[in-house]
Amino acid sequence: MRSLRDMNFLIVDDMDNMRRSIRAMLRLIHFGKEFFEASNGRDALKLIEKEEIPVDFIISDYKMPYMSGTELLYRLRGNRKFRDIPFLMITAEANQEVVAEAAEHDVDAYMTKPFVTASLEQKIKELLYQSVHPTPLTLHMKNSRELEEQGDVDGAMDEAKKAAAANPNSSRPLRELGRLFVKKGDFKNALLCFQKAIELNRLDVTSYHYLGQIYYRAGDVTRACNHFATAMDISPRHSDRAINFSKLLLKQGKLKEAEKVLKLVLKNNSDDIDLKEDVAEACSANGLYDLASKIYREILRDDPERFYLKKNMGITLHREGDNGEAVKVLEEALEKLGDDIEIMLELAHIYLELKMPMRADKWATRIIRIDPQNQDAKEIMAQIG
Repeated sequence: MRSLRDMNFLIVDDMDNMRRSIRAMLRLIHFGKEFFEASNGRDALKLIEKEEIPVDFIISDYKMPYMSGTELLYRLRGNRKFRDIPFLMITAEANQEVVAEAAEHDVDAYMTKPFVTASLEQKIKELLYQSVHPTPLTLHMKNSRELEEQGDVDGAMDEAKKAAAANPNSSRPLRELGRLFVKKGDFKNALLCFQKAIELNRLDVTSYHYLGQIYYRAGDVTRACNHFATAMDISPRHSDRAINFSKLLLKQGKLKEAEKVLKLVLKNNSDDIDLKEDVAEACSANGLYDLASKIYREILRDDPERFYLKKNMGITLHREGDNGEAVKVLEEALEKLGDDIEIMLELAHIYLELKMPMRADKWATRIIRIDPQNQDAKEIMAQIG
């Protein structure tokens, strides 16, 4: 391993002054040959992937726009070339969510803000010592990962078992062993492993998600929902898994169960407008019209620039049966979006339902002027007679 003086450090933080502060600390203790910076995980990943920029050590903030520190770490851990780069996470506070994500993504170490130069120096030295002198658990887990990548799942499982024996108090080997059992289709033993993992570590988010999937596969939707709910309570950032689960429930026609999961997602991600939009679309497409329309209203209230969502909201209101409000919203959308044939068709259908043929004819005629071969508009005009 290169000496600390000769290492290249990457500092990732969305606050300029924090990046400058860390860089100054490193220079003060004579750590680092070159220093690279990024304001978020997305830019950091692009920089790391550049062949001409070797990074030996990463110091990253936990919460950042575009891509968080844990998402950056997740991407790196999945890349053979970069997965062993020492990674020090910086957090505003070591709360439950941070601890859970640190465990899931194998964060090497983390520090809470504010910190002094001596603390940073000690933490970096500790982390590098661990990388040179790995514990038996770490060695067996590394062997397990390499054997799995070579296609030797049985060998990987043996190494995971050795890791569990080396440190019976760690949930990580059991979590990995459970995942390998899932890979082999042995859900009974996988279930036992994940259950043991959460007994050892009540913050093992990944195990809760796997348990949810296994129970769902077994047809126990209630238990599946409960495990996904627990995972979200611990670490709300894992809502993407819960959304995917809710979409499965929606496809199965289990609307009440799906709605319960989606409401938990919304509760834990009240400030994430992109996520809200995704949830609203899923609800609208699968019959949860009331929830969808409520979400669209919230989004448009908080971000009026997303006026394009008025179209989706209007269509949802129509499906919900609120034709009066649907007409109002769709006509507002049309003013912004111009000659949108889908909106005009929706308006024509609504006016037919409201027994207002002249207005329905108005929109159908307008569609025909734009698209003379539009069959839907022709059918509406034929109904009007």
